[in-house]
Amino acid sequence: MAHEEQQRITDPQSMRALTHPLRLQLMDLLGLEPELTATECAERTGESVASCSFHLRMLAKYGYVEPGEPRGREKPWRLVSRSRTVGPDVDDPESVREASAVARVVVEREADRLVRTIGRAAELGPDWLQSMVINTSAFWMTRDELEEVIDRLSEFADDLVARFGQRRDDRSVRPDGARVVHFLGALSPDPDLDAHTAAAPDQQ
Repeated sequence: MAHEEQQRITDPQSMRALTHPLRLQLMDLLGLEPELTATECAERTGESVASCSFHLRMLAKYGYVEPGEPRGREKPWRLVSRSRTVGPDVDDPESVREASAVARVVVEREADRLVRTIGRAAELGPDWLQSMVINTSAFWMTRDELEEVIDRLSEFADDLVARFGQRRDDRSVRPDGARVVHFLGALSPDPDLDAHTAAAPDQQ
């Protein structure tokens, strides 16, 4: 079973390996099941077994997945860790570029997923439809205050894992009626507005 020790990824090549859409999709699938074979991944993605096998091997090369227990001739794969942080080495321009590239791909994928869900909202039924929520807010913060909020958001995400994580690996503990729910959290400074460019109301 994948362990929960967090992976910290700053190496440019390791980050570059995550910018392929199918690899991220495979990581998503392995985040919802304890193990999957290339054949099972192909059934879920619509890609060929050969393509899934190749990209699983590439993910293994960079330490994201590892072989599971063999099933006869089948070779299952599992995540090395379900918890990872992709962040730049701020002293390495290439690392900064690759971290930005990974972030862009992840946000685009999650935004596309959310847009598709909104477009199919009627299929969810009234109960699930009323459970969807999208909140947006903007505040003036110092960097220290932002770091504090980031820590609290990280703690909340850890709480979700502690409460619901076992259901990913053990189907028997999934309650009737449970379905996959995606969580997307983002905090980012606005590069277009800062204390120098936004005048106070009494200065306008």
